[in-house]
Amino acid sequence: MKTTSHHKINQEKLKAFSLLPVDKPVVMMNLLKFKDTVAETGLSGAESYKEYMKAAIPFFQKANAEILYLGKPQRTLIGPEDEVLWDKILIIKYKTPVDFLKMITAKGYPAHLRNHSLQDSRLIQCH
Repeated sequence: MKTTSHHKINQEKLKAFSLLPVDKPVVMMNLLKFKDTVAETGLSGAESYKEYMKAAIPFFQKANAEILYLGKPQRTLIGPEDEVLWDKILIIKYKTPVDFLKMITAKGYPAHLRNHSLQDSRLIQCH
């Protein structure tokens, strides 16, 4: 069975996201599964993601983003007992969808560091 990994934004869904009301906050939930080793650097995926976060913090600040939660899931209380949990969950609140869009398209935004560190991910817009 082939496993599909997700690292890049779906352009069709991004277009729909860009049509959200510009005066309402948006919360983005990141589900993260790290690579064992990042070929480009020799670091673990978790170490590489820490480098991404260090580089991304100024972009979050400029976007007026608020990190609501960054942590490791512990156990599933409702759901399959054998389900493999994500390595980390990151939840960020942006004042507007435009703030998020400007951030991810800003010159120098370190998306490559994020992509290198992850085996798989989900980015879920919440309301």
